[in-house]
This record gives sequence, structure tokens and C-alpha cells, in this order.
Amino acid sequence: MRALVLAMVLMLAVPAYAEVIESSPRPLPPPRGTTVAGGETPVLAGEIITRSPRPLSRPDALSNSESVAAIVTDEGEADVALAEVAPLSRKEKRLRKRAADSMTGAVCGVSSIKGEEIAPIASNIDGCGVTDAVMVTSVGGVGLSQSVTVDCSVVKSLDTWVKDVAQPAFDGKLAELKIAAHYVCRSRNNKKGAKISEHGKGRAIDISAFILTDGKVLTVKDDYKKTLKKIYKAACGVFQTTLGPGSDGYHEDHFHFDTAIRSGGSYCR
Repeated sequence: MRALVLAMVLMLAVPAYAEVIESSPRPLPPPRGTTVAGGETPVLAGEIITRSPRPLSRPDALSNSESVAAIVTDEGEADVALAEVAPLSRKEKRLRKRAADSMTGAVCGVSSIKGEEIAPIASNIDGCGVTDAVMVTSVGGVGLSQSVTVDCSVVKSLDTWVKDVAQPAFDGKLAELKIAAHYVCRSRNNKKGAKISEHGKGRAIDISAFILTDGKVLTVKDDYKKTLKKIYKAACGVFQTTLGPGSDGYHEDHFHFDTAIRSGGSYCR
């Protein structure tokens, strides 16, 4: 009797168990040889698919174009790498814009040298001419009394001298340089038969006076005293050649600065 009851219970339980299995929400694994949605990766029955077919969200770093940086490998090839770089702040944007604006009208790759590039200067006289000529109107924030035609070597040195030497010596009140000479094809000191002057190569500039913001004018001829002597002496080393009052009798009323190529170093008189 007990065996009959047990058999009846088992017969009633089997359909219920089967019903539970059939209604399970978990999908059966795909048969062997089938593919994931999209038709890309074949899988075997029983394997677990770990990659969702839904695309991943775009990383925040990619929304900023500056998050992509080039990295050079050991083989010298450039790879693109992603970096978590924060967007530029307002201050950084202002500084970049200011730097870009400061280069407007600049020449020789220096923001404080204003002017324009001009065509190379040729000459029928051997030794004269300027290959990389520029016409400059101001250096270091200080105007020039006339546009000067030179090459970048001398005007870069002049820019450095104005910013580091002359302007501090005048307590920031230097407004203009009085230009006595720049490019001109001639011999040294206008002597017949002498070598071509550095002026004839665009590598020299002469300054005869300094004009201050209050309108005061200090000339080399009449005011070669404490301040002018100081800035003239400090020009030695900035330029390759410095000539002025007392140097050779030809530069009593102006400073001559040039960037002549000298194997023996600077020539200061």
C-alpha cells in the first residue's frame, strides 16, 4: 500500500517539475556553431558570452580633442595615445589667445620684434645684399625712428639689448631709438678700397639718440655720460661688435652694433 502511494506522488510531481524548467527566464545556450548577434563571433554550446552587442559609452577623454597625444615608439613611429586631460580653463584660453595675438605683425619668430618680411636684397657689388631680409619698426616694445632693413641676427640682438639692458636703465621710460643707419651697401667707414661694412650685409645698426616717454632726448654726441656709458658697455657680448665714442674716431655721435661672424669672439671698443 505504501509503495502505491509513493508511486502516485512521484507521477504528480514530475509534470510540475517539468513546468518549472520550461518557464525558466534564463535563455538556453546557443547551439554549437551558431553566432552572436551581428554575425561576428562563433561560439560553442554552453559557452558564456561576456561581450554585450551594445556599444560601450564614449570615454569623456575623447570629447576633448587635446586628450589625444602622439607618442613616439622605440622604432621611431608615432602612435596615438589617449590621456585624461582636463579642458582648458578660461585663464589658459586667455593666455593662449594673448600669445597668438602677440605674434601678429611679428618677424624673426619673436613676438616683440614687429615688422614684415621682405624680398631678398641682391647687389651688383660683391659682398653686399641680405638673403633673409626683414623690415622692422619696433623691438622690445620700443619704436624705431625709421623702418630698418636688416637680417634677423642683428634685430634679435637689438631686441634682447633693449629689453634686458636699455629699458631697465631708463626705468621703463624708453620710447624710441633714433636710427642713424641700417642696410646700405658701402665700405667700412666709407673708406675707398676697404672691406664691405656689415651694414652692406644687413647685419649692423647705428643708434644716435634715445627718446623717453616724457619727450626728453638723450644723444650719443652730447649725453654720453653715466646711463649711456652703462648701456653701451653692456652691449658687449650681446652683439659681436660694439663701437662708440672713443673707439676709433668714426663713431663719436652714435653706437654701432653688428653681428659680424668673428672667430675670436666679441669686438668691443
